[in-house]
Amino acid sequence: MDYRQIITTDPRVCGGKPCIRGLPITVAEILEHLASGMSLEQVLAARTQLTREDVIACLEFAVARDTGG
Repeated sequence: MDYRQIITTDPRVCGGKPCIRGLPITVAEILEHLASGMSLEQVLAARTQLTREDVIACLEFAVARDTGG
């Protein structure tokens, strides 16, 4: 899976922050949920419009940004 097919940026959605599939759900929100101790399953239960692949794409996006990729 290529996270770039899932993570999108659009100035009309969340002020251009990286979002998931154009939904008004930012990557930062999902990463904050995970950092606070929520499990992947808990994130999916809280954000029912997301898929497992969406959450994994957020993690891959964060790693790519951290490593300059």
